[in-house]
Amino acid sequence: MVELVSSGSFYWYVLAYVVAVVGCAVALRRARAVDDRETRVGLVALLVTSGGWAAAQLGYLLAPTGPLQYALYLAGLIVGLTTVGGWLYFCSAYTGRSFHRNRTYRRLAVAVYVGIVAVKLTNPYHNLYFTAEPMATPFPHLAIQQGLVHWVVTGLSYSLVSVGFFMLFDQFLEADFDTRPLAALVGATALPVAFDLVEMASARIPDLSLEPVGVAVFAVGTLYVFEDRFLSIQLSDGVDDALIYLDGDDRVREANGLARERFPELRGAEGRKLGSLLPDLASAVADEEGLLERRDGGDARYYLVSTTEFVRAGGSVGKLAMVSDVTDTERRRRELERQNDQLESLAAAMRHELLNTLQIVAGRVDVAGAELESGDVQSARESLRTASGTAQRMQRLVEDFADVARQGRTVEATEPVSFGAAVEEAWSSVDTGEAELVRDAEGRIEADPDRLASLLASAFRFGVHNDADRIAVRLREDGFSVAGDGDEYPDMDPEAFFEYGGAVPDAEAGIALPNVRTLARVHGWSAEVDPDYEGGVRLVVSDAYTEVDAENPDGASGESASVAGR
Repeated sequence: MVELVSSGSFYWYVLAYVVAVVGCAVALRRARAVDDRETRVGLVALLVTSGGWAAAQLGYLLAPTGPLQYALYLAGLIVGLTTVGGWLYFCSAYTGRSFHRNRTYRRLAVAVYVGIVAVKLTNPYHNLYFTAEPMATPFPHLAIQQGLVHWVVTGLSYSLVSVGFFMLFDQFLEADFDTRPLAALVGATALPVAFDLVEMASARIPDLSLEPVGVAVFAVGTLYVFEDRFLSIQLSDGVDDALIYLDGDDRVREANGLARERFPELRGAEGRKLGSLLPDLASAVADEEGLLERRDGGDARYYLVSTTEFVRAGGSVGKLAMVSDVTDTERRRRELERQNDQLESLAAAMRHELLNTLQIVAGRVDVAGAELESGDVQSARESLRTASGTAQRMQRLVEDFADVARQGRTVEATEPVSFGAAVEEAWSSVDTGEAELVRDAEGRIEADPDRLASLLASAFRFGVHNDADRIAVRLREDGFSVAGDGDEYPDMDPEAFFEYGGAVPDAEAGIALPNVRTLARVHGWSAEVDPDYEGGVRLVVSDAYTEVDAENPDGASGESASVAGR
């Protein structure tokens, strides 16, 4: 039984070392293609030393018993120690630290390495590191008995390796990525220790160290995991945004926690096309730097999508998409753009009204002068009164313009407002003459109370100036409408109603509907004129959050309250 196990184990040992040497050699080509120079140096060093250690141990197995076996075993120990340096160099470079560049650390590492190598080279004289006894069974080999210095050096080596893993774990936690691949690598580095313990506890297994095999597996694993995930995590260092790693075919390879929280469709989506999960996000990724708009509970949120490609000698192998929440910035930008447009329109309207007023005033003053010369005092007085009235009307318009500019800032806070009460307040603030108010407005609307009242008052003012005898207000599920039975404008572009200074229905009311749209937009609502409405003008405000009372669920039925004009 012992001979069967021993004969088979010899070939398993040989196969394991061959696989380790070949694996490191094959992976070396991929390691040399890593973009970051310092990370590349660390990985290449780790692979070269691991492969060299495995080759030395393979040579030790195949060499005849004697000085050559001893020399190859000793060479393997010396080369194997350098794997620790390659590993620490890689971890420091990969995580963006500067330990590998620190001259003090480098000098200390060299000094410790030289000291340990000196102990190993002089081992034949003191045997403190290990003892070797030639054995003929179960196959020719040296029976190695590790000494105290060996275990001290092994403890030091694994302590240093654990420092490297601490740096990687810290990087993984910062990046909020899945750490299971790193845990698998921890298991790979633990293999040599497990092999050593089994060797010590079992008399059936020769005293052959499999440490180079374990380290070779670890080195190859590091490189392949680096190719799949490590690069995206390295690039994300210090980035507090959603990150999505895609392969060359835009399939999801990995997503950090924030990305999965922001886009739940990414949970468990590894291997699936991004376009099938999130078409709008995929379109923004294709634009390389696109703006993505998404609705979250009715509110629009904006994300800036930036991508970085991973390029190797054979071309692109994937990309990292960073999705940054720029909602506040984009809202401010849009608000500034809207305010600039509004101010430009206000300036144009004020300039227009001022020129008209000056022309009217100058004309009436000239007429008054001529009438005085002819002795018609009464006519001159009327002309001067007209000029004065025109100037006062201009003053009121300027005040209205100033009111629009003052209220045209985006609403910061809203509250549930009784829509019926707001309608009553607005109606009472406008000189409505004999016009009648018909109200289907029982419910609440999320708004700024003062600006809502101003909006409704402007809508009523327009209706009155448009000769409406009846103005109907209805609260709807997504807003409300104000309809007047005044003059119709079937051939007019609906957008023309909202131009400042327009003469719809007259110059004095030209600011009413522009004011309505401005006050709607500051709430995040839209305001339009219904082009299909017959029998007057119907203003529709949409995108508002309302609660219509149960007796009027669609805002179009139920009892209507009529209020006579005051």
